[in-house]
Amino acid sequence: MKNLGGSDDARFAGLPFLPASRPPATPNQLETNMASITIGGNEVHTVGTPPAEGAHAPSFDLTGVDLGEISLGGLSGQNVVLNIFPSIDTPTCAASVRAFNERAAALDNTTVLCVSADLPFAQQRFCGAEGIDGVLMGSTFRTAAFGKDYGLTMGDGPMAGLLARAVLVVDGDGQVVHSQLVPELADEPDYDEALAAL
Repeated sequence: MKNLGGSDDARFAGLPFLPASRPPATPNQLETNMASITIGGNEVHTVGTPPAEGAHAPSFDLTGVDLGEISLGGLSGQNVVLNIFPSIDTPTCAASVRAFNERAAALDNTTVLCVSADLPFAQQRFCGAEGIDGVLMGSTFRTAAFGKDYGLTMGDGPMAGLLARAVLVVDGDGQVVHSQLVPELADEPDYDEALAAL
């Protein structure tokens, strides 16, 4: 079975084949303000850039595993760690949820929110099978606004339309105190650096 995007990278082993890429996005399709990451060494671009440290975090409305709403406003007054990734059904994304779940119990006044485009049913199934109960799961399936507002929607490449891997830490006042866009999609984020910002 050919690996993701035609890559021979072992981190993508076992994933179903996806076309090497969609037709390249034109400048009109991608904002001039974009970031570059790689998937198995192949460059792709986000539509926009993630909020920088010191910026005010954009508001959002996500869908939880109970199909209820999760909003940044509903979490105000506490720190929020946003663990953002393409899909829970990839090894690196699953590893990041497990890692933050292990660390969440030791965090005071902090919510870890894992965000992907997966349906809430898939997120709930994963959490049940893995015994994940220390983090919240949020789905973008009802709206593309989160990826656009946070500058994390991939605009080209085999995973266009999904979210790039990033970790942002937002303090109780809504200010971004840590922002990491992971340069290679197959790599895990820097957990220690993110949690040191709390």
